[in-house]
Amino acid sequence: MIQKDADLQPFNTLTIAARARYFAAVTSIDALREALTFARDKKLPILPLGGGSNIVLTDDFPGVAIHVGLKGLTMCEEGGATRICAAAGENWHQLVMRSVEAGLGGLENLALIPGNIGAAPIQNIGAYGVELKDTFDSLQAMDIATGDLLRFTAAECEFGYRDSVFKRAARDRYIICEVTLKLPQEWQPKIGYPALAQYLASAESSATPLTPEQVAEAVIAIRNSKLPNPVDIPNAGSFFKNPIVSDAQYVALKAQHPELVAFSAGDDWKLAAGWLIDQAGWKGRLRDGVGVHDRQALVLVNPGHREGGQVVSLAREIAADIQHKFGVTLEPEPRFYP
Repeated sequence: MIQKDADLQPFNTLTIAARARYFAAVTSIDALREALTFARDKKLPILPLGGGSNIVLTDDFPGVAIHVGLKGLTMCEEGGATRICAAAGENWHQLVMRSVEAGLGGLENLALIPGNIGAAPIQNIGAYGVELKDTFDSLQAMDIATGDLLRFTAAECEFGYRDSVFKRAARDRYIICEVTLKLPQEWQPKIGYPALAQYLASAESSATPLTPEQVAEAVIAIRNSKLPNPVDIPNAGSFFKNPIVSDAQYVALKAQHPELVAFSAGDDWKLAAGWLIDQAGWKGRLRDGVGVHDRQALVLVNPGHREGGQVVSLAREIAADIQHKFGVTLEPEPRFYP
């Protein structure tokens, strides 16, 4: 059913007040296809919505906002691995917890990442040394122009750091309907990420062989200690990607800033964007209802429920300051609409 002039504030975790000219909440493939047909007939743009944790609404949306509420999750043994098929509307964290409670390893480092399954491949979500692509098998997506369902392999998704083909060549061409993951039966914990390694080293669980559930619990504890729950403080999670710089630029920055936090990324270096923002003095600053979280400088918050333009303005001011002070370009993670 298509609604007119719909309120989008409940569908974005920054709680930005914005409206859509049309809105459809779809819970089936047929309903999704009908909503897309409606948009095509009226020659209107599409705004796919899921958990709303990766968007910034900068104005009212002039087209059709489609909330993808497809549900369904199955696990099956196949070829020495466990395949998990999850519909796009399933909650990501709940999927992670179902997998670790079943004794399956592979997703535990990605616990408590906000959002739904459908958005996970677009961003190639990652945390604590693990990315979605590490366990990704394939996905099913609907072609917005035709309504056809297509299957994408990992290679066809062209995953990169917080990146995929759906943010580049396939941008605005598909709506993801289902994601299939492949978890190995032979599991080894990935706990080399400094914050995770430090936490586990001080925990009692480090004295015994770790389970996926124990690693997930550690990740949850770390995230809860420094990241605000959008229910309590409106935010979109990590707002900026960690910038990647050349070895030469890293060496120069390290000489100027000995405490610089960075991680090897092949021939390049990945800088901790949160450290840069903190060093520039933005951490904890609140201005007219929007600001930077006081425990994690990578998170922009909107406790005043201000309009998207104010959030974007703050983000651009921060990025310009980092460019000026460090010569480093910050790129936002969430997408701005329209």
